[in-house]
Order: sequence, then C-alpha cells, then structure tokens
Amino acid sequence: MPKSIRNLPATGYAILVDGCVKAEFSTKDGVESGARDLKRRFPVLQVKVYDALAKMDHEINIG
Repeated sequence: MPKSIRNLPATGYAILVDGCVKAEFSTKDGVESGARDLKRRFPVLQVKVYDALAKMDHEINIG
C-alpha cells in the first residue's frame, strides 16, 4: 500500500494525529493547547505538533 501524504502546511503550526493533519494554527500557544487537550481526551492516539518554519514535529505526552 502507498504511504499516505500528510499535506503539511507551509506556514504556522499543525496538529498531527496518527500521521495525518487534523488542524492548523497560526500561533504556537494555540497549537500546543489544542494538542494537549486532544491527548488528554484520547490518550491512545499519537498526537504531534508540526512547526512549518522549523519543518519539524514533536510528540505530545501527558504525564
């Protein structure tokens, strides 16, 4: 099967859930808050925050 393409944003920030873009944000505080809330509600999901400027992502862990 072909690997899915994530369609990452060129600017701003995004929440990635299990490798798929689910929401885009213009501020770092907004995306971090949204990702932490999502991870608290659904702890089994892999939730990451993508930073378009740095072209990097990091996983959100609640603990």
